[in-house]
Amino acid sequence: MDRRLVLLLLTSALALILGFVTFTPDQSLQAVIYGGYWAMLLLTLLFGWSLLKAARDSGIHLVQLKDKPRWPVGLIGGCGLLLMMHETYGFKILMDEVMLLGTSMNMHFDKTALVPMRGHDIQGAFQLLAGQLDKRPLFQPFLVSLLHDLTGYRPENVFALNTVLTFVLLALAYVTGCRISGRKAGAVAVLLLTSLPLLAQNATGGGFELLNLVMILGTLLLGMRYLARRDGNSLEAFGLSGILLANTRYESVVFLLPVGLTVLWVWWNDRRPTLSWLVIFMPLLLLPYALHNQVFSVRTSSWEMASRPGFDKPFSLSYVPDNIAHALNFFFSPTGEHSNSFVLSVLGFLALPFFVLWSLKTFRQLRAAPPPQAALAIFALGFAAHTLLLLCYFWGRFDDPVIRRLSLPLNLALVIGVVTVATEMNWRGRIWPLLAVVTGAGFFAHSLPAMARHGYSAEYYVGREMEWRREFITAHPERDYLFIDNNSIIWITHLVSATPVRQALDQKGNIIFNFRNRIFSAIYVFQRLSIDPGSGRMTVPPEDDPGPDYQLETVWERRFTPLTVSRISRVVSIREGPATPPVRPPVSLEKLTPEEREKIRLEYMSNFIKRLP
Repeated sequence: MDRRLVLLLLTSALALILGFVTFTPDQSLQAVIYGGYWAMLLLTLLFGWSLLKAARDSGIHLVQLKDKPRWPVGLIGGCGLLLMMHETYGFKILMDEVMLLGTSMNMHFDKTALVPMRGHDIQGAFQLLAGQLDKRPLFQPFLVSLLHDLTGYRPENVFALNTVLTFVLLALAYVTGCRISGRKAGAVAVLLLTSLPLLAQNATGGGFELLNLVMILGTLLLGMRYLARRDGNSLEAFGLSGILLANTRYESVVFLLPVGLTVLWVWWNDRRPTLSWLVIFMPLLLLPYALHNQVFSVRTSSWEMASRPGFDKPFSLSYVPDNIAHALNFFFSPTGEHSNSFVLSVLGFLALPFFVLWSLKTFRQLRAAPPPQAALAIFALGFAAHTLLLLCYFWGRFDDPVIRRLSLPLNLALVIGVVTVATEMNWRGRIWPLLAVVTGAGFFAHSLPAMARHGYSAEYYVGREMEWRREFITAHPERDYLFIDNNSIIWITHLVSATPVRQALDQKGNIIFNFRNRIFSAIYVFQRLSIDPGSGRMTVPPEDDPGPDYQLETVWERRFTPLTVSRISRVVSIREGPATPPVRPPVSLEKLTPEEREKIRLEYMSNFIKRLP
């Protein structure tokens, strides 16, 4: 047996032992906290180096690029601008995007992978005082922290990253279409992606969805290159891309399945493994993902099972039928309220069974298939595994405002499926103009009105409420105040002193000290009040209530839903003595099931519309 193959097996065994046996869960998290930044830096540098070597081997020069037709650049640029112009920049998903920004903040200031939970301006220097390791992978916050390092810290750097990634994604979609069937296919792939309002929503947000799509397509293209060249440099770039993809989103680790199958098939077909020293040690480069995954063992609340009462396990085949019904509601809703692309859904699901048959046919004759088709057939397994995993997820409802973004890889698979099937059906080359016209008609008839109405954004009121907080910061640029808010991270990431409500209760003496000595120009409290639809009485939920010892004066108030009021109040006095716990409100909407609350909300909304003057 080849000596390097033996070493690869040994490093694989060592990675398994170190990742899942050697360290306790707490030790694993400590390793990620203090080593996560440096691990991501190492992986990124190695990946960049491998891409440079691959470009050198391919003989790519700027002179050659100038000879290419320029209309694809105009198409990609125009479609990218179209996606940006119909959405406003902002944090669209409450916890994901703000937690990622918080992690990037700590990576920038302290080189630790922590989300700041408390932060204060101390004599002009903003200090992060407490934090915890978030469950979200580290690649995206690391890239944002690099922007902080290069340009200075500002929350808007995450929007700059996603703006660049939007154009990179469209460019990769074009190249993927070209690999499958030429430039016209690439143009259709770009148009189909642009017709998706969900993509526009995420392109102007602060999440990691755009990076995830970029890494999926990048890994697919590098897989095509590896199958064509089968050399060490191609394998290094392909493997490192798969590892970074696994560190982008939790479920994206399933794409290591097609990566591994592609490599094993090439080795089996060539009857010899192509192993460089970097490839030998690649299993150890997966350690950051394995160690970080221990967060689900340390904090079972990371599964967020409490968000869906009645569910006791995160994954189950029993969830599949209900999730399929919600997925179909998302893909084929004609209203535009779900940020779907109706034309992509229709074309994609018409092409899907033929794409499956094409993949099976290609598998049977993998040796004779061209490298792009062979790699695509293998990667179809990754898309299938990814979709099945989400359908088995307890919160895998694609028509939920928070979960819709999880459908992006499946939408990408539909784009690839349409292009692949159209290639097989391309009668006299007329299919591409027809698809371009149909996609354009679907965009102007469905997608563009949906983007103009922004119904899918308005439905998720928590995102609008987040922007309201940012409006307060803009209106009070001095930022010398303290905020008491359970979502303290949004204030901290904008360099505003903040602490959770629980701290205000447990450390009331410290708050009194700061209030008495006027260390802050003001102390504010954020609360979200529930409205009883019968009496109109407003109550503060216990988690937002600092208790009767805090006397509050309302300064900002806005109603984002029929049954809630968001309020920002100033603390005008604090009662001395032991902390008095908040008074528990009577049974209200919080005690109802989500279905009962939704029924009440719809009835209230219907009555509200009827009574409009």
